[in-house]
Amino acid sequence: MKQKATGLKKSLALLALSSVMAISACSGGNGGSNGQSESAPPQSTNANSEGNGNAKEEPFKISIMMQSFDTNLPKADSPVIKKLEEYTNTDLDIQFVPNSSYPDKVNITLASGQLPTIMVVDKSPSFISSARAGAFWEVGPYLKDYPNLSQANDIVLNNSSIDGKNYGVYRGRVLGRMGVTLNQVWMENLGLQPPKTIDEFYNVLKAFKENDPDQNGKDDTYGVVITKYAGPWDIMQVWFGAPNGWGDDGSGNLVPTHMTPEYREALQFFRKLYEEGLVNEDFAVMDSAVWNDPFVNGKAGAFVDVADNARRLNSPMQEKAPRDSSYTNVYQAPVGPKGHRDMPTTGYAGMLAISKSAVKTEEELKKVLTFIDKLSDVEMQDLLGYGMEGVHYDMVDGYIAPKENLDASLIQQYNGLNQMLTFIGPVGATLEQTDINKMIAEVQAANESIVVANPAQPLVSEVYAQKGQQLDNIIADARIQYIVGQIDDAGLDKAIELWKTTGGNDYIAEINKLHKESQQ
Repeated sequence: MKQKATGLKKSLALLALSSVMAISACSGGNGGSNGQSESAPPQSTNANSEGNGNAKEEPFKISIMMQSFDTNLPKADSPVIKKLEEYTNTDLDIQFVPNSSYPDKVNITLASGQLPTIMVVDKSPSFISSARAGAFWEVGPYLKDYPNLSQANDIVLNNSSIDGKNYGVYRGRVLGRMGVTLNQVWMENLGLQPPKTIDEFYNVLKAFKENDPDQNGKDDTYGVVITKYAGPWDIMQVWFGAPNGWGDDGSGNLVPTHMTPEYREALQFFRKLYEEGLVNEDFAVMDSAVWNDPFVNGKAGAFVDVADNARRLNSPMQEKAPRDSSYTNVYQAPVGPKGHRDMPTTGYAGMLAISKSAVKTEEELKKVLTFIDKLSDVEMQDLLGYGMEGVHYDMVDGYIAPKENLDASLIQQYNGLNQMLTFIGPVGATLEQTDINKMIAEVQAANESIVVANPAQPLVSEVYAQKGQQLDNIIADARIQYIVGQIDDAGLDKAIELWKTTGGNDYIAEINKLHKESQQ
């Protein structure tokens, strides 16, 4: 048996839609931009009259906690970090936390009260409670004083706000970012065409498992790789017509996605994938830090995540065995029973929140904001996204061309540092227009017309702030149990009833109240 397994300015109308959209997330390349200006504004200068790394003052100490999507991460003596410190006149202490355990780490850190200067956070119940309790600086009123941060998009600021206040600087992302990445060599070996429908997507996964796509004569491949990061399940639910978080029940009221028939139809499909070994058997416990490995190592042939991950999957495969064309191709979501749909981002992926326990005064706050502002200078976007010119990449006809077959020790020097970029302000250099990069751009542009709104996105629920983690865990656990066959439909119904009585009914009532008030 085989293993079981930019531009926000380009369309303000779409951004208005994005104000009610849910985030996916995942791993980032140097590929997000709020695209507020087509021409680069003046480069960042320190709001406190400090020069770009030439200040006479001692370097300002800043500690940062952010998630990682890899294990080969920079050390403190990385030349890339040293250049960052020199440019910003800072002394940095960067703590990387595996993405799969990051929410737990955030909760533990918040509970301890010993917070770093900057934390990457999302609007989780624990962060909302901490922000309301005064643990973080409200940065909104200060953004206008910085050349890059002053270009923050008002709609994305609203999406990331809590009670109308901004307790962090958002990390901008492309709206229609999702895609289905497939192993192109396997597609060619099996004579397969890109899947246009969910049934065709299933058939591709089936062929990847059963038809020896790598032609090694062994029964050692499967379809799609998924980890305990639940993003792919969330994305594929939307394909089936399930709401993106919340949806209209037909009578003008909002209902959570897990209470819709389309959600259950999606779960039945997921169970089928599991039962037939088309997804890895260990998905519920697999660390997202090694998510790419089965694809890169020729065990899995499909990847449901952000479209730009097709490039990141192709690169190590090219290093192992170079070939003229890409190992990966990426496509839009397949068409489902409710039409062509996909899950968008909200225009941002988390925030850089500044803690009051580490930053005591307004003067210190302004220094931290100056640091964050400088991260959006073109020089820093290029450095943190791609490393150092001549070492990690070359400039070819105005485009960034990453060097091929880089040693792991060189990749380590900058790998993961892009997670602190906000992409607010000027647009940095872009990757050379290879076939895979063109395909990624085409998919992301086409997605803007099929993304599905989450009407509850800007709403901040008191019930969720208090009980959200518990409520989310009930549904997340039930989904896994249903997929692997530990519970049936009756068991799923029981879990949903538990969700309702644990606070879900109050949550629904509050969300509908807030939604109606927002429409007045």
